[in-house]
Amino acid sequence: MGEPRVDTAPRISDEVRKTTCYMCACRCGINVHMKSGKVAYIEGNRDHPINKGVLCAKGSAGIMQHNSPARLRAPLRRTGPRGSGEFEEITWEEALETAVSWLKPLRETTPEKLAFFTGRDQSQSFTGWWAQQYGTPNFAAHGGFCSVNMAAAGIYTMGGAFWEFGTPDWEHAKLFVLFGVAEDHDSNPIKMGIGRLKARGAKIIGVNPVRSGYNAVADDWVGITPGTDGLLILSLVHCLLKAGRIDLDYLSRFTDAPVLLDGDPKSDTHGLFLRDEDGKPLVVDRRTGRPAAFDTPGIRPDLAGHIRRAGVTHVTVMSGLAETYLSDAYAPEAVADRCGLTPARIRALAAEIARAAFDDPVVLDRPWTDFRGERHAQMVGRPVAFHAMRGISAHSNGFQTCRALHLLQILIGAVETPGGMRFKPPYPKPATAHPKPHAEAVPGQPLKGAHLGYPQGPADLALGPDGTALRIDKAFTWENPLSAHGLMHMVISNAVAGDPYRIDTLFLYMANMAWNSSMNTKGVMEMLTRTDDSGDYVIPRIIYSDAYSSEMVAYADLVLPDTTYLERHDCISLLDRPISEPGAAADAIRWPVVEPDRDVRGFQSVLLDLGARLGLPGMVDGDGAPLYADYADYMINHERKPGIGPLSGWRLGKHGLQHGRGDPNGGQIESYIANGGFHAMHIPADAQYFKPWNMVYQDWAVEHGLMDAPTPYLFTLYAEPLRRFQMAAEGKGNHQPPDHLRDRIRDCLTPLPVWYPPSDGATDADFPIHALTQRPMAMYHSWGSQNAWLRQIHGHNPLYVPTALMQAHDLRDGDWVRVTSPHGEITVPVLEMAALNPHTVWTWNAIGKRKGAWALDPDAPEATRGYLLNHLIHELLPPKGDGLRWSNSDPVTGQAAWFDLRVRIAKATPPQEARPQTGRQASPVPQPPDSLRWQVRD
Repeated sequence: MGEPRVDTAPRISDEVRKTTCYMCACRCGINVHMKSGKVAYIEGNRDHPINKGVLCAKGSAGIMQHNSPARLRAPLRRTGPRGSGEFEEITWEEALETAVSWLKPLRETTPEKLAFFTGRDQSQSFTGWWAQQYGTPNFAAHGGFCSVNMAAAGIYTMGGAFWEFGTPDWEHAKLFVLFGVAEDHDSNPIKMGIGRLKARGAKIIGVNPVRSGYNAVADDWVGITPGTDGLLILSLVHCLLKAGRIDLDYLSRFTDAPVLLDGDPKSDTHGLFLRDEDGKPLVVDRRTGRPAAFDTPGIRPDLAGHIRRAGVTHVTVMSGLAETYLSDAYAPEAVADRCGLTPARIRALAAEIARAAFDDPVVLDRPWTDFRGERHAQMVGRPVAFHAMRGISAHSNGFQTCRALHLLQILIGAVETPGGMRFKPPYPKPATAHPKPHAEAVPGQPLKGAHLGYPQGPADLALGPDGTALRIDKAFTWENPLSAHGLMHMVISNAVAGDPYRIDTLFLYMANMAWNSSMNTKGVMEMLTRTDDSGDYVIPRIIYSDAYSSEMVAYADLVLPDTTYLERHDCISLLDRPISEPGAAADAIRWPVVEPDRDVRGFQSVLLDLGARLGLPGMVDGDGAPLYADYADYMINHERKPGIGPLSGWRLGKHGLQHGRGDPNGGQIESYIANGGFHAMHIPADAQYFKPWNMVYQDWAVEHGLMDAPTPYLFTLYAEPLRRFQMAAEGKGNHQPPDHLRDRIRDCLTPLPVWYPPSDGATDADFPIHALTQRPMAMYHSWGSQNAWLRQIHGHNPLYVPTALMQAHDLRDGDWVRVTSPHGEITVPVLEMAALNPHTVWTWNAIGKRKGAWALDPDAPEATRGYLLNHLIHELLPPKGDGLRWSNSDPVTGQAAWFDLRVRIAKATPPQEARPQTGRQASPVPQPPDSLRWQVRD
């Protein structure tokens, strides 16, 4: 008998359709292999600029997401009590007419009574535009409980931030330092970048209380105490200043370090920049000793410059900075214990940063010209790259901690220089280039501008004439002045409390607020079902759109079922959150590689339909007919301003197709599809670095529609907007804060970064342990943990406990503990972890599920051994005895302070299931089979 013939390369598809992944926020390019019209296999697209063919477990498992039994099948109308999950299927016409009957009267009378908030969607420029045209001030996305501290701190300090706005220079960095990077964000590019660093012999240092993921492959791990990152960073600044290891040339040329400050305490501009008649900040020219505008051609700004006027000496930002951080209060010996480190460890880290930055700089022979007209023969860089994310930002001191990290980067000249951090177009751009927030609702009219923005002082706050908040989440108020992403975690509790007012309709998209996207999960579930004295729900109407039978679906009155990401058009736009890399401005699309087999519609197309039915400006023509047939039509034909639309590629110019600026092109989407689902505009080599000051880049950005005019600017070590709020707290100006907030504003909104202890209201004696929750690399949001393949990686989540605490509480792997915070209690299984800060416990987020949700079996491990730390966290701090309930948020931006949580643990008798249990919701989708199995045949 002969050997059997085995086909070692079977044909897995008869067609490949290229689109964009949505199993996390990386937006990788994927090849979707089709067989007989069905999805057979998903792999990475090797031509894509983000992942270059690499695809993680999440991306490959997209096939299971697309075929999930939890997918909603048709619009739903609630028939049972909220939270029960009891619905009836209705037609789209019924659903849309119901929504219009609720929304139209509100727009005509009190548009602010619609609160429209979206979760982890990637079309916020569109959803925000829709809400603006409706006229409600109450719009934001999930950034307020995710990463607004990182985004706002970066933009206010240097015109861009980590992750979506900037990335390490993987090709030239020689030292890479991570602070609190979430493993579910940007994971493929970071993993690829770490691989390139290791191949070149670069060193990687992870600063994180938990050694998992990226920190596990780092060469060195700094197991810091949660919430003390800012203190460590400012101690590093102290060491570098004391050793003289800072980039003086970079600071004098490209930052506000040489800018003069008004030193007269009696002045109305005390502590602000001295400016010329044109409003330009003044510096002292080293050659003349005289003050001049910062951008004067040929000037040599003096870091130690000073002038004397009317008996008052005015010194530079650098002088104040040095005086502040050379204080012994920031010496390693003064901060080490609080950081959980030794003084020697801090000094060694500072020395390592200094060696990498200054002993072996990167020099590229690329001449370039700066904004003062000076020609530079080379591009010289400091090869130290930092990267940070939610781990340092989700604290009540997160904004200033993020600013401190940017201060450190800038002091050593490692931003927008070879080997450091590089911006991704459309960034960099200063905070002053962004809009200011708009919140004044007028019945029947659009808002006058964007909801979200970057205030420059008290006059920009979203307050009514009587000082009350105009937004339901109290964004842009004295409580949270710089809340650039809104406060999604406060919407429900504020609405229920009627503070600042009641709402009529809560409209949510892909935001699982009844579960893992809320602090105080059980309390939020109760608030969503709370009734008034007449028995009516306190939040009268809830509309929700999701693709799956999530926990939040059960609390909706009307459900608008979304498609999966393989069944719809999406726009990953330069107007929003593009896929750019430092060397190219890039955007991308998704398109329906398969048609839905259920009665579902893409949410963006549904919004356009609703907008047309409501007669919203920009969505109907002069006769009231819809302007756009669907979202794809909008992607092609919508323009924010002449020549600028959602997609930058293949636009129409006078001489044919062009990129960046141009008229709408009816074949644009087909061009994207033919190119693999993306478009990239590559930046010239001599514009790749020093972008905020490089005139070749500035002119290129204008030509390609990223800005209207060249806008060079200085990095702001000293944040004037914060100083303006401080001045108000000191009693200066026409806009004054409430008395009970004056001390907080003065102490927390300092123009130079400051560290203050984070707190969730717990005391060290009663709650001595820090507790963290982070997302696993194999999951993203709650929808990942219903995926049949990914569930095999994370079917449930133990509480990871350090060895010393395991021993102190006589615990073994698999034992159960009762975990108590000032806000609640859970009972969960434990697992020992040695590579963990000794005063910290942690677990994976979003693994636990409510019974009946996501079409999982009620006895699935996610529902019996999975759990959320969210039950222990409250959106409000415990009462302080002052009659007020303070938000559990950063006082600058309002970001949810998830990681301030403090707990105690005690060994518990093993229960049958993790506690608390929140009851079982009915499922609006059929009970799934015990196993998912199908075969795609020839």
